[in-house]
Amino acid sequence: MAFSRKENLEEYKKSEEICEEIIGIEGIDDEEPKEQCQKQKHKMKIPKNMKITNIIKHRKNVNSEDDLIPEALLEVDLDTIEGIVESPGNPEVGCQKQKFRIKISEKIKILHFKKWQKDSQSPGTSSVELDFKGNLEQNRLAEAQQQLMKAEELLFGSKEVSRTEDEEDKLHMDYEIFVLHLRLAIHDSFSEDNQETLKSALTSILKEEAQDRRWMEVAMDQRPVWRPISCRQIHDTLLQTTVEERMKNAEDEQENKADILSTSLKREVFRMGKQVQKDLLRVVRNLKECYPPDFDICRTYAQLYHQTFSTRLQELARCKISSEDCHYILSWIVEYYPKDVLKHKELEEHINSSSLGPLLPEEDLKRLEEQYFSYKENNIRNWLSNAFEKEVKKWSDGIEPELMDGYYFSSLAFDVLPLIDGAVKDVNALLSCESKARSLLNQLDSFLLSYKTSLEELVKKKQENIPKTLTANLLNIYQFRDYVRKPEHPFLEDTRTACLSTLADLKNICHTYFLSRIHTELKPLYRKLWTQVWFSGHCEVVEELVKALENKTDSFKELKSVCREELLAELHLEVMVEYVRQMMKRKWKLKKTKSSKKQLLSSSALCLPKWDPERNDSVKYCPNHQRF
Repeated sequence: MAFSRKENLEEYKKSEEICEEIIGIEGIDDEEPKEQCQKQKHKMKIPKNMKITNIIKHRKNVNSEDDLIPEALLEVDLDTIEGIVESPGNPEVGCQKQKFRIKISEKIKILHFKKWQKDSQSPGTSSVELDFKGNLEQNRLAEAQQQLMKAEELLFGSKEVSRTEDEEDKLHMDYEIFVLHLRLAIHDSFSEDNQETLKSALTSILKEEAQDRRWMEVAMDQRPVWRPISCRQIHDTLLQTTVEERMKNAEDEQENKADILSTSLKREVFRMGKQVQKDLLRVVRNLKECYPPDFDICRTYAQLYHQTFSTRLQELARCKISSEDCHYILSWIVEYYPKDVLKHKELEEHINSSSLGPLLPEEDLKRLEEQYFSYKENNIRNWLSNAFEKEVKKWSDGIEPELMDGYYFSSLAFDVLPLIDGAVKDVNALLSCESKARSLLNQLDSFLLSYKTSLEELVKKKQENIPKTLTANLLNIYQFRDYVRKPEHPFLEDTRTACLSTLADLKNICHTYFLSRIHTELKPLYRKLWTQVWFSGHCEVVEELVKALENKTDSFKELKSVCREELLAELHLEVMVEYVRQMMKRKWKLKKTKSSKKQLLSSSALCLPKWDPERNDSVKYCPNHQRF
């Protein structure tokens, strides 16, 4: 310029009070409000009475120099105005970045500048090369970066080339503007219409990284003060910021699905988890093609989202949360996140989920696991207690069990077993600890002991519907037994043995109640066995016994088949035992031959199976009955 920096400073201070602010010299009146707002970032003031001479050549596509000069005293090139020059000040400050405002006298007409700017932006021939500003406006960041590098080479490439402080400041601020556009391009990475701009930005980043490495080999006092720019570091930091923003604001698209969840914590975790999957799919489908391979962008984004999700989960886990929320967080850690989100078919081949590490530190995870296990233990204890109290109350109130499909039915096992089984499976899946799952099943042993005690007290009472109650409870007993016997249920062997023993006692209580009454009523018929009456017409005696048995066992038809079969088999065995016992009591001699004796015993034994209402059952349960 035609005046020194010191004179500029004095002139600047004198005219500070009488100035006019120019916002957006670039013809913003004709542009959209959004674009005007963006261009207001570069505010310039020119001091009143300051004489500005032309210091940079006009653009090539300007037709007339007169178009640029509204008054004789003003000769300003647009590039000069657009540059953001460092404020004059203490030399020790160096080239620190400061925006300044050029102040212009009220008499200066700005319209000519707007007209020039508008004309200079109008489409020209294809042979016209865009300048730095034009490339930025067209989002051609790679081309703009190349122009900056050339300017940098001209100013700093040789010790013999002299450069002014203003030229250095101008280039410095141009680099700042470039980095700003670079940041915007990276920040809008997930925008579909930003892909080409992103590619250009990434190309310029690689070139800037190479330029940084080149300047690092030069002495510090001989390289530009803005080196190294560290565009890659800027990129990585901005990616992290962008990911954190997207995770924090992960609400809109997942709102409807999340609303069905019962707590705010569940809704937040659900939204974040779904945002991770949605954005990683965008990375794989769209962004991956924009990035050079050495960025390893899929892994980079996966780590950023994983870390952001992990950080928030740690914050939630360290708060006082309900057991329900605790279960939900564990479900995301163990099930949904590793198996649904990361194992999506489009993500699996691009993301190594095993390299991401756990979502929660060991200490936080253990605390959640202990809270959840304690919650499940209490749940099972309450379920068993409530279900059993409800059943016993029905007994004491004399409520008759309901009939279902012709059989007396009790819902005790039906209510309890699915809850226990579900709790055991949840604990096994979420905690991956079989010992904890086994400890839950230990409660079943104490429950069955209480069941046995209450059933023993019931049969001592003289209630009218006890037979129906026991009939219904026999099915409960068999359902519990089948559950305990199955090897896939992780009982400790001692616990399994104890439970089966208690269940056998429960079955015996019911069987004894039914069979003892039958044997009591059959005693008169038992006494006829192996008597003179029996010898004279033994088949008639046995037929009478069988008919009595059939009458007594009609009530067994209200038992489920599995219960009825075992009860009848036991009755059949006890009748056979009584038959032999009566025989052993008699002291008799047959005058007939050995063969006649054998025939008599055989025919008597063959008559006995006829009493069974289900004809084949007697053969099934006593296949060797002909030996008697």
